Amino acid sequence: MMSGFPSFTLGVVQFACTDDLAGNIATASRLVRQAAGQGANIVLVQELFEGLYFCQEQNPAHFARAQTLADHPAVAAMRGLARELGVVLPVSFFEKRNQAFYNSLAMVDATGEVLGVYRKSHIPDGPGYSEKFYFRPGDTGFKVWNTRFGTIGVGICWDQWFPEAARAMALMGAELLLYPTAIGEEPGRPDFDTMEHWRMVMRGHAAANMMPVAAANRIGREIIGEKTQGYYGSSFIAGPDGQLLADAPRDGETVLLASFDRRDLADNRAAWGMFRDRRPELYGVLTTADGGDH
Repeated sequence: MMSGFPSFTLGVVQFACTDDLAGNIATASRLVRQAAGQGANIVLVQELFEGLYFCQEQNPAHFARAQTLADHPAVAAMRGLARELGVVLPVSFFEKRNQAFYNSLAMVDATGEVLGVYRKSHIPDGPGYSEKFYFRPGDTGFKVWNTRFGTIGVGICWDQWFPEAARAMALMGAELLLYPTAIGEEPGRPDFDTMEHWRMVMRGHAAANMMPVAAANRIGREIIGEKTQGYYGSSFIAGPDGQLLADAPRDGETVLLASFDRRDLADNRAAWGMFRDRRPELYGVLTTADGGDH
């Protein structure tokens, strides 16, 4: 017998961030309330919504933005909101742990309890996305959490491009996969638009694992020091066949919703036999860096 609620409504929000922490928390809270008011049980907010996406540049001053899990005001605010509204809130935050810094996510259950922390596994490094300057690679491994409304797996932004991460979370029992995100322009390449590719990769995770997948992205143009970069929104919810069920525009605050029956999802996933017919004994090459026989 499947424990917990038999169905859930997933909400995804997107908005423009400023460098006002309290203001960003207020905006996120307002949109989460809107989603919950429309029936959402789980609400996904974008990556590092506490401030501007500072990884446009390499500046040691930005390390001061990080705070511990216990002291982070965004986590504290979302815990209170989750408890008040009875919703599950995955909360992205810049984490400081002694001398280490991580791009992290706290999974907040509908009681306001933090069920655990996931630290981003894949850290990008390129123009406009200099995350390796700030973040250690995550040491938590992939995580799934049994929340009030279902078992949730979460990756963070660059994690979303790796099918291995999605499959790992599915094998661990995830019923849906969520990806808070900060992505947009590629500096120096104004003609290069990754939006459709970005969506297609995650829609493939949904179809390959027969479970809903959603991403929340920021919008607007942000200035950090002498650098400026735009973010293309386009947040979405995909169903277990990879089809778009709800999608946001490239700009404008948006609340997306989609509802799912957990038993239907589980029955369809089992009936397709993709997990039954896996041959993990043949997949050893996936544990190598270069596909070589070592």
